Amino acid sequence: MPAHNPFKSALAARQPQIGLWLSMADPYLAEAAATARYDWLLIDGEHAPNDLRGTLAALQAVAPYPSQPVVRVVEGRTALIKQMLDIGAKSLLVPMVDTASQARAIVAATQYPPRGVRGVGSAVARASQWSSRSDYLAVADDEICLLVQAETTTALSNLEAICAVDGVHGVFIGPADLAASMGHRGNPGHPEVQAAIEGAMKTIIASGKAAGTLTSDPALARRYLELGCTFVAVGVDVLLFASAARKLRTDFGGQPVADTGRPSAAY
Repeated sequence: MPAHNPFKSALAARQPQIGLWLSMADPYLAEAAATARYDWLLIDGEHAPNDLRGTLAALQAVAPYPSQPVVRVVEGRTALIKQMLDIGAKSLLVPMVDTASQARAIVAATQYPPRGVRGVGSAVARASQWSSRSDYLAVADDEICLLVQAETTTALSNLEAICAVDGVHGVFIGPADLAASMGHRGNPGHPEVQAAIEGAMKTIIASGKAAGTLTSDPALARRYLELGCTFVAVGVDVLLFASAARKLRTDFGGQPVADTGRPSAAY
């Protein structure tokens, strides 16, 4: 069986991919989101309560649908990445990558020896369909799509070196943490932050790697796509629900609830 990752192939072809963040941590709602046919769905293990089993359940829930799952791990530990790959995650988003050396270590965690250090246990794993994919070990390395998050001033200063790491397929700009790192915590829309984001996106795209981000602002999302960003998430499931639920209650005489922040300020 040849290596197959439609999301990775779309990024390589520079086809824009519109995504939705899954923070509900519920496979039933993950499947409901999959019926909306977003190009990709981010199963969040950093800022949402998705553990290993919850992530597995979400992967299983969206598997019958065209939307491609991307799993965000809580951190780039080798053992954690191994577990995520073994349960069938093919595309990973790793937060807080500040240096090229960090990126190289994460790449190694996604690859089997001799290219990397991923532990070989696929025979009993969902990734190989419990050994029914007899050539899994031969194609596994090429199936992985690795996205790293640049979300500090340190990361931006090292961005060209991070983009140059072989095995990194895309770089995601984290607006909230970048804003905090620049002294504008809670205000990713600040002109200085936006200028830094656009500059970083241009650097990533010029390197030949895919650039991505998350924003709930439709105008900003379109702006990033116009710049050449390939993977852009345009909403967060739990915030979409909360907003709709609050509006519905307000429409029937409830006390209005103040807006506590946009998704781009939280992620």
